Amino acid sequence: MSSKRYKKLPEKTRNLQAEAVDKLIPILKQNCTTKFDESLDLSLQINNKQKKSEINIRTVINLPGGSLKKIKVGVVCEDNKSQEAKDAGAEVVGGDEFIEEIKSGNLNFEKLICTPGMMIKLSKLGKVLGPKGLMPNPKLGSVTNDIKKAVTDAKSGQVEIRNDKDGNIGVSIGNKSFDDDKLIMNFNAVIDALEKEKLNNTIKGDLINQAFITSTMGVSYKIKLGKSI
Repeated sequence: MSSKRYKKLPEKTRNLQAEAVDKLIPILKQNCTTKFDESLDLSLQINNKQKKSEINIRTVINLPGGSLKKIKVGVVCEDNKSQEAKDAGAEVVGGDEFIEEIKSGNLNFEKLICTPGMMIKLSKLGKVLGPKGLMPNPKLGSVTNDIKKAVTDAKSGQVEIRNDKDGNIGVSIGNKSFDDDKLIMNFNAVIDALEKEKLNNTIKGDLINQAFITSTMGVSYKIKLGKSI
């Protein structure tokens, strides 16, 4: 049953004509009538079914307008890098003992970073980390010797973009409390990242079939993209 608050929100907004994101953000903010700072979230459906292959997008971007989401970071590294990881803000740091904890299913982190030297040991835990999307990946910057940068990026607005088997991508571009300009910057950063992925994967036709934006407890609106992607 819908709440009184929800019943006051506009109805059937998904049937409205698509609008540019800069026009939709002020409307979304007006619909944020809860007491907490709602996030503004994108829901994208991509054309991942190609004739010869299925496109799987997985990349990370640093949101230029920042993010309020707090990420709990774990770091698997050698003893001589432990302090660097802790100083950078990682909550869980360790070597062989940490790997054993992960092996037992103790996944008390949301992002895992690993040094190349320890990755040989960690890679054996693919069945534990893989299904959760937690396995470090050098292409995503999470297998590195520059622990400080990796942890700082994870903590300061870095988000991962990946599609599920049905071609859906969900990502937050910020919160109601953000200035409109910062939300638009974050939106453009997501679109630019997807445009690069389109070029890298030599996708024919448009990559994005549909794009919607909503707030945590609000209703969704269809986005008009400024350029073909």
